[in-house]
Amino acid sequence: MPKLKLSGVSKAYGATVALKRGDLEIDGGEVHVLIGSNGSGKSTLCKIVAGSVRPDAGEILLDDQPVTVSGPQAARALGIGIFYQELSLAAHRTVAENISLPDLPMKAGIFVDREALASRAARYIALFDGVTGDGFSADATVETLRADQRQLVEIMKALAAETPVLIFDEPTSALDRAQVDRFFDILRDLKAKGRSIVFISHRMDEIFAIGDRVTVIRDGETVGTRRIADIDPAGVVRLMVGEQDELAPPASAPPAANHTGAGSVLGVKDLSGRGFANMNFEVARGEILGFGGLHGQGQSSVLRAIFGATPPAQGAITLNGKPFAASSPREAIRNGCAYVSGDRTRDGVVHGRPILENVTPIHYLRDRLFLARPSALRDKALPALQALHTKFATLSHPINSLSGGNQQKVVIARWLIDRPDVLLLDDPTKGIDLSAKADLFALVRKLAEEGVGIVLYSSEDAELLNNADRILVFNGGQVTRELTGTERTRYNLYQAAYEAA
Repeated sequence: MPKLKLSGVSKAYGATVALKRGDLEIDGGEVHVLIGSNGSGKSTLCKIVAGSVRPDAGEILLDDQPVTVSGPQAARALGIGIFYQELSLAAHRTVAENISLPDLPMKAGIFVDREALASRAARYIALFDGVTGDGFSADATVETLRADQRQLVEIMKALAAETPVLIFDEPTSALDRAQVDRFFDILRDLKAKGRSIVFISHRMDEIFAIGDRVTVIRDGETVGTRRIADIDPAGVVRLMVGEQDELAPPASAPPAANHTGAGSVLGVKDLSGRGFANMNFEVARGEILGFGGLHGQGQSSVLRAIFGATPPAQGAITLNGKPFAASSPREAIRNGCAYVSGDRTRDGVVHGRPILENVTPIHYLRDRLFLARPSALRDKALPALQALHTKFATLSHPINSLSGGNQQKVVIARWLIDRPDVLLLDDPTKGIDLSAKADLFALVRKLAEEGVGIVLYSSEDAELLNNADRILVFNGGQVTRELTGTERTRYNLYQAAYEAA
């Protein structure tokens, strides 16, 4: 009898289906690995188990009894604990306080029991003795810690729940090898004591080092479970890919590259910075170069470094054959470099302002305008918006009156008024519908045909396979493989993304 069983669990957010059919069985005394590509639904499945997301359908059985996990507190009461991929620490509190945050020991129900707090913290800090690094102590505030140390605190917090079922959603992403080895020793000890552990990782070596069984989720559905002893890494990747190993159908495949002999419009040599190292590549005029790999492997950091948002620590960049080192986005823009972010809230729209103001700021900057007639700006803005089939009432309406997809089209249209030499696309279709995606990529291919050099990072493998001439696969902040021609398959993309860096 499994300790925990999920059957037919699903979750949708409006028209977006995050999880179509999630099935999972966890035994006592088992480390059960959950694996799937970006957006496959594995994190949604874990959040449903942990009570932070309510499912639309399906059944959850705990010790063969149906349960309803109505929230995180209910999950803990049922004996389910979780480590979240997005850390949930209180930055201004101490390590000791964070370890006990969900259940602070109290005196008389009013005051925090400091002695009990310190004792509990000491117990879990001792598990990682020798690998926590300088400056790590029970009294240190979380905001003073490095990324790996904060991740250790989150792990300690999950362990301190002492629940029979523990879920770890990519817990090793910021840890070094010594820290990972110690963590795995702890997991093996917990497994020997009969605990049930769900482990999500994007590193194939970790999966085979710690797992007993592996369940693969693809496109929102559980597609299979295998014993680790009965499968190899190639078999896991094959399960993830399914029958979709081929390139896109000819009708939607990228047009024949027209950049042969066109010369380099963007060159990057030995570029290193926060989150990436040793980047070397060139982009020809008319070429679409794809950045692939799992989310957060340095792709966005490279694009932002080129654009001057976070200048690199070392290396050289050339634009149109000339040295280029933008100290700010303003300088990059004036040199013919454009950047579109998928995070339109942070990097895109100016909330509360009219559509016209949102579509023309780059034109102001590149042409060094101080004054401009609204009619002249409208004449510039309308063709760019129409090229993307943007739906809006008038240019004077606020940007917030548009749907998310149309807001993103406005952000993209601002770069079309004055044609750039290089277009950097940083997961540009995040949160927009299929129709908007089709409009965007039709325009991207048209820009490439007109000689613009394009770098496309997408967290959706189909977008890369359907649109990029070449794909650089990122893993651990480095490029581990270049895929060209018939090598551009889902299998090769996943294999390079999941292998040990």
